[in-house]
Amino acid sequence: MIPIKKINLHKLSMKLKNPFSTSFGTLQNKDFFIIEAIDVNNNHGYGESVAFLSPWYTEETVQTNEHIITDFLIDIIRENNISHPDDVNKLFSSIRGNRMAKAAVEGAIWDLYAKQKGITLAEALGGIKTEIDVGISIGIQPTIEDLLNTIHYQLKQGYKRVKLKIKPGVDIELLHEVRKAFPDTPIMADANSAYTLNNVELLKQLDDFDLMMIEQPLAHDDIINHAKLQKEINTPICLDESIHSYEDARKAIELGSCKIINIKIGRVGGLTEAKRIHDLCRENDVAVWCGGMLEAGVGRAHNIALTTLPQFNLPGDTAGSVHYWEQDIITPEVTANDGLIHVPDKPGIGYDIDWKAMKHYTINKITFDF
Repeated sequence: MIPIKKINLHKLSMKLKNPFSTSFGTLQNKDFFIIEAIDVNNNHGYGESVAFLSPWYTEETVQTNEHIITDFLIDIIRENNISHPDDVNKLFSSIRGNRMAKAAVEGAIWDLYAKQKGITLAEALGGIKTEIDVGISIGIQPTIEDLLNTIHYQLKQGYKRVKLKIKPGVDIELLHEVRKAFPDTPIMADANSAYTLNNVELLKQLDDFDLMMIEQPLAHDDIINHAKLQKEINTPICLDESIHSYEDARKAIELGSCKIINIKIGRVGGLTEAKRIHDLCRENDVAVWCGGMLEAGVGRAHNIALTTLPQFNLPGDTAGSVHYWEQDIITPEVTANDGLIHVPDKPGIGYDIDWKAMKHYTINKITFDF
């Protein structure tokens, strides 16, 4: 049993250090929720929501997350006995979609469970690594010169690979200049669904740049056309937005739609489903890595724990806190040294909440007693 006596829903608003631009638009302010689950022994588990204010990445938003959590998911937790965090995934299956809302609540239960057991979240998930490789994701910059300077700075910080955002008109020339300046740097390009099969000839040119992968070049809900594209290009396709579940991953692998899968906890509905997808990819020798959603410290800690699973064999997007925030909400903050993050060995997520920072960024709090 995981006896819960209270859940606090903290709504925070934080400003990114720098605007983050993709083919969808530019983000500067991040509103999100920290879910705090407290048991009868006063253990505290924490989860973080990753939906944005607008439905540009998926259909979910901060507002829909609040609705689903407060009007449905809390009651499901109240009304059922939970022996293991995997039970939450099954219980939430009665609610369709809304995976980011589910993942936030489930994440708090996973952290609480690990703390009750006196083990790290990584150990609870079956992780085996004591440190993880990390890369950096760089948004679209005002000029190529700005981009080259940013890449140079991040490589000096020790990051293992660079992910660049591209879109039609900001692609081939950009990659040519980057590869010329950084001939040996591992580079991946992320299109966020900006292209169609009409762009096949353009996308074939990606093969000239020796990229690690092209991430989600076609439609956000597509698997079929990605399989057609992968047959036309040598550059490995990585699927992101198309993979919402184990079943999506199974179909994509069977069809040959990709050679790599980006696993994001929020996008697939939580750690339990993320682990199932990881295990499937391991069975099929498909590379995986952990993508980022501009998380604050709690979500970043969950990503670190997930990445300790063995099939996460490519550097993820879990950069240090300082890359995104003037001040994070955990202590110590997540730090990357020479492209590596040390996995904390304290129970649960391994980081403490910085309550002074939490209070500073909190704009609302709702308490649910059990």
